Amino acid sequence: MSKIYVLVLLLGVLLSGCSKNENTLTRAEKNAGWELLFDGKTLQGWRDYNGTQLTGPWEVEAGTIKAEGQGSDASGYIVTDKQYENFILTWDWKISKGGNSGMLYHVVEGSQFPVPYVTGPEYQLIDDVNFPEPLEEWQKCGADYAMYLPDKSKLKVKPAGQWNNSKIIFDNGHVEYWMNGVKTLEFEAWSDEWFAKKNNGKWKNDPEYGLSPSGVICLQDHGYPAWFRNIKIKKLPSRKDTVTLFNGHDLKNWIIYGTEKWYVQNNLLVCESGPDKGYGYLATKQYFRDFDLSVDFKQISNGNSGVFFRSTIDGTKISGWQVEVAPKGDDTGGVYESYGRGWLHQIPDEEENILKPGDWNTMRIRVVGPEVKTWLNGHEMTHLSDSLIERGNGRIALQIHDGGGIKVLWKNLILKRL
Repeated sequence: MSKIYVLVLLLGVLLSGCSKNENTLTRAEKNAGWELLFDGKTLQGWRDYNGTQLTGPWEVEAGTIKAEGQGSDASGYIVTDKQYENFILTWDWKISKGGNSGMLYHVVEGSQFPVPYVTGPEYQLIDDVNFPEPLEEWQKCGADYAMYLPDKSKLKVKPAGQWNNSKIIFDNGHVEYWMNGVKTLEFEAWSDEWFAKKNNGKWKNDPEYGLSPSGVICLQDHGYPAWFRNIKIKKLPSRKDTVTLFNGHDLKNWIIYGTEKWYVQNNLLVCESGPDKGYGYLATKQYFRDFDLSVDFKQISNGNSGVFFRSTIDGTKISGWQVEVAPKGDDTGGVYESYGRGWLHQIPDEEENILKPGDWNTMRIRVVGPEVKTWLNGHEMTHLSDSLIERGNGRIALQIHDGGGIKVLWKNLILKRL
């Protein structure tokens, strides 16, 4: 065997050993908890946004997920079957000349949300150089779309048609965006600064934007071909702390919906019907998904109220689930769905005496995945498991029912994240 042949053979071995195996996990990655979101061969694990199956315009092409370029602002989104909360997400991507796409996360699904970007933040992927229309800075590649801008001195994006690598780290509200191995953007979700940007920019009329701490991952076909591969995610631990939702002094971290009255008096939270005698809600700014909540309430008059969970609000239209707080005989501790199915569980007549009208009562609500349990004054009232609740995401909200004449006092709203 000649020396030249041996050298050529060794070179071939070395080159083959250096070749990258796309859409795979190394043993070290598997041991570290990484998960592949694309196997390189099928679109298993992906489906239409707000759908149950995948109908396009996406396909597998040469080991990539390809957006065919048939989507629009209103369509062309695919999402993961699973929801993710805290994570490191990394992926390779390339885009067509003049192309536009994006990677969204913490997307909430539901009929009230026709498109994913009204809930989920977006890592913008776009060909700034060749895009056919002028772009604002917040629309350019690497931005947290319409919110935060990357450091341009650190942002190095390869031209259209070439592969880039991006990374998102979401760690209990601390967020980092990376491009081609360099951190380009960092911010704190749900900080005062974050809410100021949300409430005074593009999202001021989208009340649920960016609030969810969990949701599906979403890819966007925005009318241009784009390619994705090596999509990998590693879950990070979630904060398991206790939150005092009401501070006894003011309504900080709450939002009033409607014209009914919400105020603080003698360190108590008061809800009271106003002159419009309509529905009203006091909702947390943030979402809470899995939790154990304890709250004390006293019904001064009428008492038709409730505690909503995993709920979203538009004006005074609420979508979600309610633990009933109502006059005696009206199912306090039961669970009602505000759209579609109505009552999921009502209280037997023999348990209605557990409520203490005109006195302080304690309601405990535990929500984990599909399972809901409620207790009133230490007695279990509801225990159910529901697949739609499992998919739900949203705020906690207190309700004033319509009809007028309602006044309820609240205190000791203590929530433990699970």
